[in-house]
Amino acid sequence: MQKTSLDAMPCPVARSLERVGEWWSILIIRDAFQGLTRFDEFQQSLQLSPTILTRRLKYLVESGIFEKRLYHPRPARYEYLLTERGNDFFPVIATLFHWGNQHFAPEGPAVLLVDRRTGTAVEPVLLDKRTGQPLRTQDVTLTAGSVRSDIINQRLALMQGKQSKDAKQTSHIIEPQKEK
Repeated sequence: MQKTSLDAMPCPVARSLERVGEWWSILIIRDAFQGLTRFDEFQQSLQLSPTILTRRLKYLVESGIFEKRLYHPRPARYEYLLTERGNDFFPVIATLFHWGNQHFAPEGPAVLLVDRRTGTAVEPVLLDKRTGQPLRTQDVTLTAGSVRSDIINQRLALMQGKQSKDAKQTSHIIEPQKEK
């Protein structure tokens, strides 16, 4: 079965998943944030076949997430360094660590994110850069950007219709009166 490309979709989530949605890619990026840069380091960490690792690293370089740099000329050996685009992925990785520990580690966390200076566990929070306020699902919605398309307009209309319907349903709920 041929994988469908999400690259042409106008949704930023779909386009991002096209680059990093394959799980090995995210794990390679995770390891790069911890300082791994060389093929043999990634292979040792992930216990991944050389063929799959080669394909994933090539795609991450093509996607601008890694830069491939020669560190030994004969035989040619390369290291893979996160680009600015790759480094911008860190909040996603930090959030995945926290979310995974919170929801999928019933026996307790195997790995924690900690402050390098203090060793204290950290809990990532997504903030609005402009206001400094935490972003919460109930406080945000989607709207069309400057490059809109019919499919985006249709999807947003569907979502807004659903939100309006839900708001109407909850506005008709009458709270029971308390006894005096």
